[in-house]
Amino acid sequence: MTETPEGPVNKRDLTRRKVVVTGGAAIAAVGVGGGLAVNAFADEAASGASSSSSSETCYTLTSETTEGPYYIDADKIRQDITEDEEGIPLTLTLKVIDAETCKPVKNAAVDIWHCSALGIYSGYEAMGSGGGGGTPPTGAPTDVPSGTPTGEPPTGGPGGGGGGHAEPTDDERYLRGTWRTDKHGYVTFRTVFPGWYQGRCVHIHVKVHVDGTWTDAGYEGGHTCHTGQLFFDEESVLASAAVAPYSTNTTTRTTLDEDTIYPDNGHTGGLLYLKYNKRHIEKGVRAHLTLGVAPDETNDSTDTPPSASASAG
Repeated sequence: MTETPEGPVNKRDLTRRKVVVTGGAAIAAVGVGGGLAVNAFADEAASGASSSSSSETCYTLTSETTEGPYYIDADKIRQDITEDEEGIPLTLTLKVIDAETCKPVKNAAVDIWHCSALGIYSGYEAMGSGGGGGTPPTGAPTDVPSGTPTGEPPTGGPGGGGGGHAEPTDDERYLRGTWRTDKHGYVTFRTVFPGWYQGRCVHIHVKVHVDGTWTDAGYEGGHTCHTGQLFFDEESVLASAAVAPYSTNTTTRTTLDEDTIYPDNGHTGGLLYLKYNKRHIEKGVRAHLTLGVAPDETNDSTDTPPSASASAG
């Protein structure tokens, strides 16, 4: 445990991690090209740059948030995670940089996972979607037992959380995947716009793993330097709610302002930049964000408040 002016920094031993390639060869690159990606991130310069005059940090650290109970390690190495899921096409491009130096973090392994349009996580279909949206699996309850949470139980206010990890109930892995950042720190995924479930606003989970090795089997070793969530503004969510299959989700929706996991600090907290046809969101959405991380720190999850420092020292 190291003390900094902002508080303690928890530095753990490197943990071994292995992602196994399944389902055939990795899918070819999708989404924006290099030139378009650079342009897409130009509007982040002002909001992402640190307001501090200190030379120690050049970019604001992206907030750490809870991993939640539905993370599954050893996901598929792929960029297109859609499989056969219905929903509004979503192209998500992330740029990972060192918040202290602003240099791109290349060859990092980035995981994303999120629920379906009807609020169901693959691997946890038996848990349903919090009592609404779609038809529950055979034998699953159609309502939520009293006192049993179905979302990610928050503790400690915004940015905190925990709730423990739930064991998977099935072998499905749609809307989950892992891919590597290029030499400029970019990674792009193709998926669908997430839906919602009881107690949570619309979001995507993300992890960034560094200092590991890419092999024919996948990604091995290293440590997790960032665990966060990506959020959508209310305008886009309301537009999606008018389009099938989202319009059939009868679960009471939690708004961004009501969500207790969202840190309420805009793009620094994971609020995505979005581009889409305001009249026809069903044609597709492009989302992007720069993740400012501290590569030397370990942030597996946030059951305790994260370090406020951009430096590991």
